[in-house]
Amino acid sequence: MPKYNDVIDLYDDRGKRIAKQIPLEAISPLRNNAIKRIAAMTERTIAVNLAGIEKALKTGSMGGDGAIIKGKEIDIPLVKNADKIAKAVKEMVQVEEGDDTIVNVKADGKSLVVVVPEARMRAGIEYTTGFTCVAAATVQAIIDEFKIPMYKANMVKGAVWGRYPQTMTFTGSNVKSILEVPQNNEGAGYALRNIMANHVVALVGRNAMQGVALSAIFEQTASFEMGDAIGPFERGHLLALAYEGLNANNMLYSIVKKNGKTGTVGTVIETLMERAIEDGVIKVKETLPSGYKVYTTDDLMLWNAYAAVGQVAAVMVNVGAARAAQGVPSTILYYNDLLEHETGLPSTDYGRSMGVCVGMSFFSHSIYGGGGPGLFHGNHVVTKHSKGVLIPAVTAGNCLDGGTQTFSAEATSGLFKEVFGDVPEFKTPMQIVAAEAKKVAKKL
Repeated sequence: MPKYNDVIDLYDDRGKRIAKQIPLEAISPLRNNAIKRIAAMTERTIAVNLAGIEKALKTGSMGGDGAIIKGKEIDIPLVKNADKIAKAVKEMVQVEEGDDTIVNVKADGKSLVVVVPEARMRAGIEYTTGFTCVAAATVQAIIDEFKIPMYKANMVKGAVWGRYPQTMTFTGSNVKSILEVPQNNEGAGYALRNIMANHVVALVGRNAMQGVALSAIFEQTASFEMGDAIGPFERGHLLALAYEGLNANNMLYSIVKKNGKTGTVGTVIETLMERAIEDGVIKVKETLPSGYKVYTTDDLMLWNAYAAVGQVAAVMVNVGAARAAQGVPSTILYYNDLLEHETGLPSTDYGRSMGVCVGMSFFSHSIYGGGGPGLFHGNHVVTKHSKGVLIPAVTAGNCLDGGTQTFSAEATSGLFKEVFGDVPEFKTPMQIVAAEAKKVAKKL
């Protein structure tokens, strides 16, 4: 029997119903195997930039920050021999012949995508196993294939691993993971929250609806890791994942469609209010002498999920019109400010989305101007306080950006699109999760 009474229909990014009468628990990261696969693929999938390694060795440019080591350059045709390198890497990374190890050559030999076997991941504790074993195998494969002498082997290591361990991170590395190193995580359970919005934009090919879904899956799965989705709080996280991330009851799609051509942030709020009243989520508590209506709710968690949908819709409508992601933090801030004034109820994430976007505006493109909205993630010192529902909206805005960002997804995350862009779990998470939810529903 399901723990919760909530039942939802799931719709895709075109507004088509793809799963009917789904118990809320069917989309839980604890039960839904598609979400488990997305998390596992995120952990196990590693990209190797062979073209980058070849260039680094040929020029001596390695370790990042413009560092060049003269006199030890190595000119070897890695890209032309990608198949041989891939074969050698697979032989070293696999635990046994025929296991779930995958090594594919991409972009005519410029890149490799490696999926590390589950057995190897489970033999350790840290998720860095994927990165470290692939990096080590790549170094060894290059040394073996091209008979690199002992006194130059360190250059291969530098070209692959970057400056590590002189740096805490793998600065200048030509091996990439979707996840950041644990040293960069703000605390326990933050690994899946430490994925930049731009990476998600690249993974979904700028499909805003799919980007929202994938971001929501990352963010809400992280909530289970960090202990936020325990006891009475679990339902709230699942509702937010369902409505904001997976377009439950077609709410997100329909609000955006209604307001897409001529709408504003204000009209999005009007549409959301109409829907919330119609669905019985909110009702008038009292009418003040001025005529102003104060609303209340018997289900604050469901109201928060509705508010989160409106937040994403407001970003899609506003940023979609401007084609400029600079407006993401201000849109989120003022959407929530207007929502509180309109309803008398807490805004998205009980005020935290609005709060963090004051700082996000400053850090993204105001006086500080350290980077565009695409560089933000749930682990960022500015945005980490809003858990689960903020970053999906940020991702949506960056999917809709029309090239105004200095730090575009193409500039920061091009390798992720090239290597991981055809992985169904990343490209179409809405469909993948919904298909699995139907299976779970039959068991509940």
